[in-house]
Amino acid sequence: MARNRELGGRPTKYNEKMNEQVYKLCLLGATDKQIADFFDVHVDTINNWKKSEPQFLESLKRGKQIADSKVAEALYHRARGYRAPDIITAQKDGVITDIQEVIKHYPPDTTAAIFWLKNRQPKQWRDKQEITTEHTINRPYEGLTKEQILKTLGEK
Repeated sequence: MARNRELGGRPTKYNEKMNEQVYKLCLLGATDKQIADFFDVHVDTINNWKKSEPQFLESLKRGKQIADSKVAEALYHRARGYRAPDIITAQKDGVITDIQEVIKHYPPDTTAAIFWLKNRQPKQWRDKQEITTEHTINRPYEGLTKEQILKTLGEK
């Protein structure tokens, strides 16, 4: 708090309890803007806390890294297809009469695979391919007027 007062600013709202809160918010996928709204501060304040409060920054990074890795893992499984346990129930007159545990197969998802490849190997999988060539184009009439072109063609 003293830092802001010495500089003539208002006292900071930051306190150490926020480290655990920001960690949990990031695990839920919160953006910096959403975090700022939660703490009732401007997003610039969140950026300032990242610079001035190492524990806050570490908690934020740790939460985002875990959340991102879980999403990446889920996307990877979705792209490749996977098997997962499931339960099937049979009912008669609204009463469950049988419960069966099964392994359900989820086929690969084309969209997830494309998304994965475009982000992991953008040069090979981007929509726009850039092709370069070393050929030069001969433009003998470039810059000439219509009359000059006709005169040149008439000489041939």
